Amino acid sequence: VQLQASGGGLVQAGGSLRLSCAVSGIPLSRAHVAWHRQAPGKARELVARIFSGGDTNYAETVKGRFTISRDSAKNTVYLQITNLNADDTATYFCNANGAYTLSTYWGQGTQVTVSS
Repeated sequence: VQLQASGGGLVQAGGSLRLSCAVSGIPLSRAHVAWHRQAPGKARELVARIFSGGDTNYAETVKGRFTISRDSAKNTVYLQITNLNADDTATYFCNANGAYTLSTYWGQGTQVTVSS
């Protein structure tokens, strides 16, 4: 199983960004996929998750601005971020947990930097 995160970059405050996590080796119908982020000097935090059945949940700090979705045909999970602010500056990672196994997989991070 491999996860490839992409879509990060330098964005002005108030702007939007869409991150992608291409998953190979396991269908999204059999995996719970989450986005996490880690800012410098801070612990990694889970920001959004989409379950194998399609349900989603979000960290309270990002509700209303982050939207997680998936394209099963492309086996890709997206994270749409709107109204970016400085607190969103972090490395964003995607992670998959097998829905029926204890396996967990991580992709490499993609950097999001918000300029004011």
